[in-house]
Amino acid sequence: MRKVSIIGTGMMRFMKRDTVNMVDFAWPVVRSAILEAGVDPKSIGAAYCGSAASGSMPGQRVLKRLGLTGIPISNVEGACSSSAIALRHAALAVATGECDIALAFGVDQLNLAGKTLVHRTEDWDFANGLAMPGLYAMRAQRYMHDYGVTIEQLTKIAVKSKKYGALNPWAHFQQEVTPEQVMNARMVADPFTVLHCCPRSDGASAVVVCASDIAHRFSSKPVQIVASIQRSGKMMTGFRDMTMPESTQRAARELYEQSGLGPEDIDICEVHDAFTVNELLYSDALGFSKPGEAVQLLEDGDFDIGGRIPLNISGGLVSRGHPIGPTGIAQIVEMTYQLQGRGDKRQVEGAKLAMTHVTGGGVAGLDHGAVTIHILGV
Repeated sequence: MRKVSIIGTGMMRFMKRDTVNMVDFAWPVVRSAILEAGVDPKSIGAAYCGSAASGSMPGQRVLKRLGLTGIPISNVEGACSSSAIALRHAALAVATGECDIALAFGVDQLNLAGKTLVHRTEDWDFANGLAMPGLYAMRAQRYMHDYGVTIEQLTKIAVKSKKYGALNPWAHFQQEVTPEQVMNARMVADPFTVLHCCPRSDGASAVVVCASDIAHRFSSKPVQIVASIQRSGKMMTGFRDMTMPESTQRAARELYEQSGLGPEDIDICEVHDAFTVNELLYSDALGFSKPGEAVQLLEDGDFDIGGRIPLNISGGLVSRGHPIGPTGIAQIVEMTYQLQGRGDKRQVEGAKLAMTHVTGGGVAGLDHGAVTIHILGV
C-alpha cells in the first residue's frame, strides 16, 4: 500500500446559512482545495462526499458545478463521522493504486433541513425520546459522580473552547465568554446550558490527497496520513460504562498498534466535543489520561496551547460549529494547518504529529454507530 499525503485544503466559516442552496456554498470550498493543491482537475481519479442530511447524491450535485463529472463519485453517510470516512476512502483509493489523486469533502445544511439526525422507530432509545443532549447529559452526570468533576470544571472547557474559537476565522462562534455567562445561559439538559453544547451549523470542508511519492510536485509541505482507522460500536444489551466510550477506546488501541505510536507521541488533537464533557471522556478513551484524570490535565493547562496535549485549539465543535457531515474533514483541515505552521494566533509550535477523532450517530445498544480516527504527520 502506498503512503498518502494531503496537498490541498478548503474550508469556510461554519454558521447558519438558511437562505442559500447548499451547493452554492459548497462548490467554492471544493474549488479552494483543488486550487491550493495545484492539480489539474482532470487528474482527480475519484471523489468522496461525506454528508448526513443533504439528501440523495450531494457529491454529484456539488461537483457538477465544477465540471467534475464522469469520475467515480461516492456518497458516504456515517452521521457525524461522514466526511472523516470519506477521507479514509479517498486515502485508500490512492493507497491501493486505484488513482494517484483523490478528493474528499463534506457538506451539510442543517438549518434548512430543520433537523439533524433522523432515527426510525426500531431505535428504542430514540422512540422513547433520548436525544443527543440528554444522552451526553447522563454521561456527564455519571462522570461527575464517579470522578468528582464539578459543573465549574465543565464550564472551564466551554470558556477554553470559546477563547480559541475567537481566534479561528472559520468558527461559528468567535466571541470569548465568562464562566458566569456559561453558567447562567439557557439550560438544555442538566448539567448543560446552551454554551456547553455545539451549535447546529451549516458548511463544507474539503481536502485533496495524493500518493506521497508525488506530493512534493504540488505542495512544499505535504501532510502525510500516518494512520487511519474506522470502527463501529459493538452491540451490548447489558451494562455499559457511560464514562468510557468503548468504540473510541478500542479503535485507538488498534490504531496505536497498527502505527507503532502511542498517545505520548501525539502533539495536538481534535476530538468530537459536541458537548463539553466529551473532552474528558475522549481524553481518557484515547489514552491521554487515565480514567477520571482528564480533568487534572484541564486544570493544569495541558489542553491549552503550550500544554502537553493541546485539545480542540480550533474551538472544537462547541465553538467552530457542527454541521454533521463536514465536521471530520474540518478537523483534518485544522490539523493540516497546524502541521504546516498556518495556525496563526492559535499555532502550536513544533507540532509534528496530530490526531483527529470523530464519532458518528447514536444507535440503540451501540456505544456509537461509527468512530474514525486519523493520525497526520510531517
